Amino acid sequence: MAEIVIQAQAREEFGKGASRRLRQNKLIPAVLYGHGLDPVHLSLPAHATTMALRTANALLDIELTGRDNQLALPKQIQRNPVRDTITHVDLIAVRRGEKVQVEIPLTVTGEVRGAAVVLQDQNTITLEVEATSIPAFIEVSVEGAEVGLVILAQDLVLPEGAGFTGDPELLILSVQAPQAQDLGETPEEGVEGEEGVEGEEAAPAEEEAEE
Repeated sequence: MAEIVIQAQAREEFGKGASRRLRQNKLIPAVLYGHGLDPVHLSLPAHATTMALRTANALLDIELTGRDNQLALPKQIQRNPVRDTITHVDLIAVRRGEKVQVEIPLTVTGEVRGAAVVLQDQNTITLEVEATSIPAFIEVSVEGAEVGLVILAQDLVLPEGAGFTGDPELLILSVQAPQAQDLGETPEEGVEGEEGVEGEEAAPAEEEAEE
């Protein structure tokens, strides 16, 4: 994953009022920490940061006057619940060659055979990868798959250097026969000799805290 350069500024004012003023000036308050560093309070350009963080696990190259550039990953992103704009970012410092644990999106590709359907149990998977080699997604192909196919974590094709440290038998997805509803059929309302049995019904970000 390419590094995205972000020009940051140090900030010395904290609290809701200071953060509100930053956002009015198209800046996002942030904190950088990790590797035994004292937390560094930053303000980031809103537009560039928002664009960068559209990518999951974006690797940021933080430029700050008077300090060496620092690679960082977004640890927590707070958003306005109404506007969906970013209100605060926690960043964790990383180093080249260092391995980190990150959640990677799973993307299902291909077409199954016939009327079979894919039931996906996991949308992401946590991998241990080098901080500078984080994949954008992991592809899971079901091309030509038939009913009965089961894909577990151990079946995933991972990039070189990436590893999965969880349960290798974690269910990722399965290919199953379609239900009657999927075929457009109307199930019978009742079966003779089974009175009283009914079908079960299907079970049905705050503003930044003061620093």
